[in-house]
Amino acid sequence: MKSFEFLSVNRKEKPRTSGLTMVLDKGLGLETATSLMDISGEHVDYVKFGWGTSIVHEQDIIKSKVEMYKAHDVIPYTGGTLFELAYTKGKLEEFFAEAHYLGFPCIEISDGTVFIPHEDKLDCIRKAKEAGFEVVSEVGKKDPVLDDELTIDERIKYMKDELEAGSSLVIVESREGGKNIGIFDKDGDAKEDEIDVILNSIDGDKILWEAPNKNQQVFFILKLGNTVNLGNISSDEITSLETLRRGLRGDTFGKI
Repeated sequence: MKSFEFLSVNRKEKPRTSGLTMVLDKGLGLETATSLMDISGEHVDYVKFGWGTSIVHEQDIIKSKVEMYKAHDVIPYTGGTLFELAYTKGKLEEFFAEAHYLGFPCIEISDGTVFIPHEDKLDCIRKAKEAGFEVVSEVGKKDPVLDDELTIDERIKYMKDELEAGSSLVIVESREGGKNIGIFDKDGDAKEDEIDVILNSIDGDKILWEAPNKNQQVFFILKLGNTVNLGNISSDEITSLETLRRGLRGDTFGKI
């Protein structure tokens, strides 16, 4: 039993289809990650092994972390930059095989750093599904100038196409910093009008909003409720976000 549980707003237990939390693992050690999941694993649904971090660590470490996350009913997946590297090198089959060997049940498919024709990206989603992976895909560019060239209609079309191709979730790019990218302006404030347009076209349960900063998390929870899907959460902010979802912090107190 949780301490003071009688004062808390209940949250749906895992496996969840909404209210998902995706945490960014930027290279945590196994013991640190295990301790983190022991205390907060029930609040985490996905863990992304950020960008290409998996390459610089030994296979045994990655395999152990992947199995540990899965033991806590958390879905670990490879970062999109790793896929983009495999795509540019023409090594998708090897990439899929290595991901299977390491135990990843899910991979991210993105085109944030390199140019990938849209139809090729959709084909990669289908191939990953055929290879037995859950796929989460990401829409948006990591370069603010290139990202700004995407119209809201293009974003929506890409999101719809990728869901139709087999992605279980589509991620709205905002990078680790959450500023001047996608649905956030240069100050990190949400572009609410664009968010409304997206939500008028796509089921919110299929969208994972990258919201690394507290003000962004508060915005989405107050606007869409505590069942909004949020991602790129820092590993040391899991408890903070969960208290926001439950109205246990001043920003959302009495509003959930």
